[in-house]
Amino acid sequence: MIIAIVILVSLLIGFIFTYNHMVKNRNRMREAWSITDVFLKKRADLIPTLTEVVKGYSEHEKTLLQEIARLRSGTMADDQQQQIDSAKKLTKALGNLIVVVENYPEIKANEHFLELQKQLSEIEGEIEKARRYYNGTVRENNTYIESFPFNIVAGIFNFRKGIFFTMDTSEKTTPEIPF
Repeated sequence: MIIAIVILVSLLIGFIFTYNHMVKNRNRMREAWSITDVFLKKRADLIPTLTEVVKGYSEHEKTLLQEIARLRSGTMADDQQQQIDSAKKLTKALGNLIVVVENYPEIKANEHFLELQKQLSEIEGEIEKARRYYNGTVRENNTYIESFPFNIVAGIFNFRKGIFFTMDTSEKTTPEIPF
């Protein structure tokens, strides 16, 4: 009888430990996404000013600037997957914008644009760090949830795998602007 009680108590303690660890992983993942989201919003707030400066110099690049504005609004969506998708596309579009700017020496010489470009570069660096941290927490969460016997507890309490914030193949290539 005592052996059965000891085994039952041990299982209960293991169950509680597993549940608490999954809660901790989920909260770390949420915190990491929150940090990433802050930097995505900072970038989104900087974009209107940046595009206005460029717009004044390059009226015929209107399509690219409109696309950037559309993608910017997508990064502020409530759905995390939509935010990730829009953020990836926005990163590529901003790369294209920088390529366009290279063709306009008068923009590159504009102090306001240079400061905006510097801020954007800093924010992109912070997004990269936040994205790495977020993906690390997703990896930890997913590994734990998928591992036996933790997957049983995860299934009982409906713990879900996180969504990785990965780069598309198109983000890994140098942007080209046809003229």
